[in-house]
Amino acid sequence: MMEQARYDAIADYYIAGFDSVDDPASRALLDLLGPVAGLDILDVACGHGRVTRELARRGANIAGVDISEKLISHAIEAERSEPLGIGYQHADVSAVGALRTNAFDLVVCHFGLSDIDDLDGALTAIGAALRRNGRFVFSILHPCFGGGKDIAGSWPAAGSYYDEGHWTTQEERSKLRRRVGAHHRTLSTYLGSLRRSGLWPDAIAEPPPAPGWDPVHDADRKPVHLVVRAVKSDAPPA
Repeated sequence: MMEQARYDAIADYYIAGFDSVDDPASRALLDLLGPVAGLDILDVACGHGRVTRELARRGANIAGVDISEKLISHAIEAERSEPLGIGYQHADVSAVGALRTNAFDLVVCHFGLSDIDDLDGALTAIGAALRRNGRFVFSILHPCFGGGKDIAGSWPAAGSYYDEGHWTTQEERSKLRRRVGAHHRTLSTYLGSLRRSGLWPDAIAEPPPAPGWDPVHDADRKPVHLVVRAVKSDAPPA
């Protein structure tokens, strides 16, 4: 039996604050996905289904999976209210046998990897779930930089890039991470885990901030989001 997910305690807060795909990181993710009509897609850490439903509207044959029972319940309710043909599963993707093998053309994970405790287990399952030459597209807070004026970084302000692990913060700019925390991992950790799972990055995006940011006070602002597309292959793409 699965333990209660961290997001179960803040499900209503999360849904109210994160229910759009009209932001730079989401747009970069959708751009790297490309046309999805007719593809078999799995949305990992789908939450209440904001990306899942967008891809369904674009013609994908899509399913969603999340460890949070409360977020999945909201997703199922939205599907009942406006059917788009989405199937949802309450499961821990890193658990053995949680995902079907060789079942998907594409797997997507929007800001979910830093919430997953077992990165290697999750990426191994994702790699196995993809068909040969299938693609995995994910977004994370950029692990190499310390965030921006109004966006928290991947690691605590008082910490170091090299200090990996789960953390929470008291910073006002990171209301979500004050509640559920996150896993910080170095870029080399992500790349190593992808490679061990047979997933080879072939495209990367570092979307600029939304219009309206302060160019005077944020003149030295670094990227805060990283979006990666990887291909399932026995060797790096040519």
